[in-house]
Amino acid sequence: MLLLTAVLTANAQSGAGRPGETSHSHTEAIEPKVYAWKLVEPLGLQEPAVVDTNYINYSMQSVPSAISPAYATTGNLGGPGINMIYTDRSSMSDFFFKDALEAWLPSQSKMRYYNSRIPLTFLSYNFGGGRYNSQDRLKGIFSGNVNKRLQIGAMTDYLYSKGSYDNQAAKCFTWGFSTSYIGERFDIQAYQYHYNLLNKENGGITDDLYITDPAEMQGGSTAIDPKTIPTRLNRASNRNKGTDIYVNGRYKLGFWRDVTTEEDTVDRVEFVPVTAIIYTFNWKEGKHRFRNTNASQDQSFWENTYLNEDGSQDLTTYSSLSNTVGLSLLEGFNKYAKFGLSAYATFDLRSYKQNADSALFLENRGSLTDYDGPIPAAKKKDGRLTIGAQLTKQQGSILHYGATGELGISGRTAGDVLLDGHAETRIPLGRDSLDVNVRGRFTNSTPSYFAENYISNHFIWENDFGKTRRVKLGGEIAFPLTKTRISADVENIQNLVYFNNECLPTQYGGNIQVLTLQLYQNLAYRALHWDNRVIWQKTSDKAILPMPSIAINSNLYILFKIARVLAVQMGVDCDFYTKYKAYGYQPATMTFYTQDETECGGFPFMNAYLNMKLGRTRFYVMMSHVNQGLFGKPDYFSLPHYPLNPRRFQLGLSIEFRN
Repeated sequence: MLLLTAVLTANAQSGAGRPGETSHSHTEAIEPKVYAWKLVEPLGLQEPAVVDTNYINYSMQSVPSAISPAYATTGNLGGPGINMIYTDRSSMSDFFFKDALEAWLPSQSKMRYYNSRIPLTFLSYNFGGGRYNSQDRLKGIFSGNVNKRLQIGAMTDYLYSKGSYDNQAAKCFTWGFSTSYIGERFDIQAYQYHYNLLNKENGGITDDLYITDPAEMQGGSTAIDPKTIPTRLNRASNRNKGTDIYVNGRYKLGFWRDVTTEEDTVDRVEFVPVTAIIYTFNWKEGKHRFRNTNASQDQSFWENTYLNEDGSQDLTTYSSLSNTVGLSLLEGFNKYAKFGLSAYATFDLRSYKQNADSALFLENRGSLTDYDGPIPAAKKKDGRLTIGAQLTKQQGSILHYGATGELGISGRTAGDVLLDGHAETRIPLGRDSLDVNVRGRFTNSTPSYFAENYISNHFIWENDFGKTRRVKLGGEIAFPLTKTRISADVENIQNLVYFNNECLPTQYGGNIQVLTLQLYQNLAYRALHWDNRVIWQKTSDKAILPMPSIAINSNLYILFKIARVLAVQMGVDCDFYTKYKAYGYQPATMTFYTQDETECGGFPFMNAYLNMKLGRTRFYVMMSHVNQGLFGKPDYFSLPHYPLNPRRFQLGLSIEFRN
């Protein structure tokens, strides 16, 4: 009833019109123009972005494992996970405790700015499950223009999922504000967001047979309530909090010129920017707290205890204050200015704190452990100076390209190097065209500070790692007419830092190569559609860098309309990847470590769905993991001892308000 009421209300608003307009005022012909853009680091270049109002595959955003065709997760929406398509995976960040939650966190790369004649509000609500395993997510985005140049915005995202299994609940609340001003001489784009995520940690289920053979565990009965399956932890949790403030501004220098008509009369004057002075301010802070109040489990689950036998209260904090100043010669101010050229410098002051200090450790050393290794400092500050240059071509219809180079001058990152480049072009090919994209990247980078220095109740390490060198080359070709896309990437990594079988960071001094080939092929005949993505990836060392060899996402559906107004997508999608020695998950540090005992994968995860759109309202009904128990072995683990969600009925809607 709630879903139907919301749909009818939104549709009534979209068709009501303004005074003096006909009942067809909501049609595309006179729909007010809306466009969006994003900023690309390090200088805040603007790139067009999609305004997400598409109902196709809308339901997939509420399935945790649908983030990637091969996504290793603890199972719950809002829970930790890692992308097992290696070429799509982000490198370890300086504050790696939140890397496992990347899918649920806002970031600079995800931030969007909107410009429209009338205020916009995007409101969505997704829900599913029952009283004890409910899953709810409420999201809202607002953007309004004060005038054609000044825009203000706000966002909020509240996720609360109790989880299908015990002691697995996740709660995430994110909110923020944004603004932009695009003038002839002055541009500014800014945002502030804050996130607060609480994840209960259950350590996995005590015995995989509860999933793979419940009859053996229950004396013959095959039916089992997932909430009754015992877990290895019941009073452990992780909380991650953080704030990001970003301001990018540029002042443009140039000249005024007359714009004439065909009769050589002056129509108007326009400002032509030639040079821009750019300034970017970015403040980031993060806090990670791991807590476990069950003393007996604290002793049995972890091999070592260094600070407190009664439980864990680990607090780690991080902050970064970054200032970038740049000077840019702009593209396109005359016919000979075929590209933009920029130079910049960044000073970044970072601060690290750990609640466990050496005095506390030394006091307890004799009674709790025989550890006699080095003790990391509880506090550390680090100032970094980086210089860089950038070459870009964003205008024109034939060729676009960009190249960026950076060199670390001082601080921990002295000697760090970044070289990054890409180019895109379109080649006419009969009735079709060939879209070509090539890319390359070289980095020589210092590992995360906390990967080298960390002290907590269960883990202590102090490392002196060398720089990690990565060389990545790739390319992509696409045929729009046949809806075919093929991509290839090859990467060589030297001195890779990873978490080993003991959940400790270590560095592999040799070289590891990863080759990834991908095929995207969408097929259609009348209303029937079949979209496919096939990934093949090969690693030269499966023990250090494990990954499934083949991953597939296949989506079979039909598109039709009811009464010419209700657009419908009805179908089934499936994710599948081959078996491999999957990562294990360590709750105390929220990291993924290598292990050589358990294989995961080899099962299809299918969702049956009905996505619909009426006016400016999208809504769906879905049965996720619809194939559970219907065929195949019930071995749906993507991490050792962490089963994916069982079958679940889910609903959701998204309404776009323009008023």
